[in-house]
Amino acid sequence: MAYTARKLITNAYFLSGIVARSLQTVSGQQISDGLGMLNKILAGTKYDDRFIPYFNEYVLNGVAGQEKYFIPNLVLIETFTFNIGDVRYPSIRIDRKEYFGAARADHIASLPFSWHIERCLGGSNIYLYFEPAGAYVLKIWGKFCFSDTTLDADISAITEEYYINYLEHELALYISNFYLMGLPEQTGATLEQLRLKIQDVSPLDVSGVKRDRFGGYPSLTYADANIGKGLRPVR
Repeated sequence: MAYTARKLITNAYFLSGIVARSLQTVSGQQISDGLGMLNKILAGTKYDDRFIPYFNEYVLNGVAGQEKYFIPNLVLIETFTFNIGDVRYPSIRIDRKEYFGAARADHIASLPFSWHIERCLGGSNIYLYFEPAGAYVLKIWGKFCFSDTTLDADISAITEEYYINYLEHELALYISNFYLMGLPEQTGATLEQLRLKIQDVSPLDVSGVKRDRFGGYPSLTYADANIGKGLRPVR
């Protein structure tokens, strides 16, 4: 059964105490204001990935010789891999200073064994080094922010009941602040509980392999691309 943004906003007004359930109705202006506030809450997932409940896969084809790729709504990358046929290869993330500031030979077409992400308007840019030598299948597992919604959009089509419950309580707080009124104590307590639970739904996997700064391999070099083709012997 559809659960519209209009219904979510109406329930949030009741939770806030601004509108009394069974005694008053939520007006058209209140609904309009509520939609604006709800979209501001959804926009918050652009800068706080802890409140994005799901990881999703994003697949695109690499372009030979292309370094930068724009991924809409992408907030965080947990893994980046590429396929050559049915074989999947890992790739390592490197930080901004190493990617843009370290000495290297540019415009080398080989296997994209390292990457860097930069947030930008509307999503993120991912930079690959080496530039793909072919149309490799690139796979990202990450978190993607929510987009704006409309009054009659089905919220249950993009998330589950527990998250809708969280949005109602978060919006109730926003509405209370908007009207310069205090949030009912029980609503506030429930909101705090929901916030803690939401952050634990899809935590980051911190079990990844560390890069060895003392004796480990340095960043991929010109020799990797032209001699080893991105591969190194096992130590």
